[in-house]
Amino acid sequence: MFIGLHELEQHTVPFKLDIPAGQIEYDNKIAQASPLHAEGTAQLMSHSLGEIRVQGNLKVTVEATCDRCLEPAYFPLENKFDLVYMPASGTKAGPDGEVDEAGVEVGYYEGNGLALEDVFREVVLLALPMQLVCKEECEGICPVCGQNRNQVDCGCREQASDDRWNKLKSLRAEIGPHH
Repeated sequence: MFIGLHELEQHTVPFKLDIPAGQIEYDNKIAQASPLHAEGTAQLMSHSLGEIRVQGNLKVTVEATCDRCLEPAYFPLENKFDLVYMPASGTKAGPDGEVDEAGVEVGYYEGNGLALEDVFREVVLLALPMQLVCKEECEGICPVCGQNRNQVDCGCREQASDDRWNKLKSLRAEIGPHH
C-alpha cells in the first residue's frame, strides 16, 4: 500500500492491512510464516519538511534458522511502532524539530510518498531478537560430530585444550615446576 504526500496533505490516512506471506522481501535470514496484520495511521507532521509519521501495531510470525542448532524456528512478533520518515533529499530536523520525541525512530523515503510494506519490513527486522534461537535451552550442534544435541545425546567429549599450546606444555614438563 502506497501513501502519497498529496493524500497526506488532505488528511491523516488510517490503515488496516493483512499482508500474505511472500509479498514483503525480508533479508535472506527470515521468511514470513503467517499473514502480517498491521493497523494504524500515517500523517504529515510538517508540510514544509514533508515529515511522515507512521504509528500503529503489527503482528506476524516469522520463520528463521536457529543460530544454535540450525533447525527452522518460529518467532511470533507483536510490536507497537512509531516511526518518522523524512524526505531523503530534504532537510534534517533541527534541535527544536518535531522529531525529537523519545522512542521515535527516524527513517527516510524517496519520491512523493511512502510504501507501507517498507515500513513493516523495517519494523519486523528491528523487532527480531539479536540471537535467533528456537528455545532458550537449545543445546546446539556438537562441535565434534555435528549432531543436533537437542535430538541426540552423542556423548562426544569436547576437546577443551587448544593444540597450539601442546609444545609449551611439553616444554614446561621438561623444565619442571617453576621455582
